Amino acid sequence: MTIPNLITIVRLLLVPVIVVSIGAGAWVAAFTLFVIAGLSDGVDGYIARRFDMRSELGAYLDAVADKALLVSIYVSLAIAGVLPGWMAILVVSRDVLILMAVVISWLMARPVAISPLLVSKLNTAAQIGLAALALGSLGLTGAGPDAAAPWLFNAGMAAVVVLTLASAGAYLALWLRHMAE
Repeated sequence: MTIPNLITIVRLLLVPVIVVSIGAGAWVAAFTLFVIAGLSDGVDGYIARRFDMRSELGAYLDAVADKALLVSIYVSLAIAGVLPGWMAILVVSRDVLILMAVVISWLMARPVAISPLLVSKLNTAAQIGLAALALGSLGLTGAGPDAAAPWLFNAGMAAVVVLTLASAGAYLALWLRHMAE
């Protein structure tokens, strides 16, 4: 067990605490913990690369922690009425689509290697940005993101929708090509 893996596990353990904070309307706590989780993601990656502590387990844990954090926050923010429910469904559906494609490929003995695409990295950045905007505006101003910065909130939502759909489409196209070979 490496230091980066331990940091990632702590990030994973922060997820339910952030969800509870959102559910309780403790926006300052939710935003602060979200920032800590984000910083820990950068720190664990830096330590792993800098001190040659990369591992297969770490790569899986990091991906699971990132997905758990974003999916949980989007669902929680939708339940809290901060984000529209359809947006949470879109974000979750993209991840379920990718997961099901990998499982089907594996079950059919045609495993597919999924590596992050540029559009996927941009999608993750947009999702993080919108979540940070929502949590930050509630935590720092007490106003929802649609009141604190409506144009920025609407632009963030549009970016998440477009990039989530583009990313899902790109992975689906890669998977279909792989399965047709």
